[in-house]
Amino acid sequence: LLAAPARARDTLKFSPAAFKAAQDADKSILVEVTAVWCPACKAQAPVLERLLTNAKFRDYVVFTIDFDSEKEAMRLFDARLPATLVVYKGPDQMGRSLADTDPRSLEALLEMGL
Repeated sequence: LLAAPARARDTLKFSPAAFKAAQDADKSILVEVTAVWCPACKAQAPVLERLLTNAKFRDYVVFTIDFDSEKEAMRLFDARLPATLVVYKGPDQMGRSLADTDPRSLEALLEMGL
């Protein structure tokens, strides 16, 4: 068996309880709506991977939502397309983007949650 590549960041499969716990702890939160077939998602992944290894973003809690199988979770975030990113600081939504792959604007989005 081949080992999966090491990830620089931990991501959690979205669950309402885990999301609420992160909100209650006033964490910086990134919600990623992804799909394996989505070109924008594939382009976002390495940019986010690099940004989230930056010391200033190391405390982010990252939740992923699968576009094809987690429709209820998508409704909670009013996410209608893959490559949707939503940033929270505790209970407050601070920003969102759709299909953005530009490192500078994705960094600015993550800074909204600090």
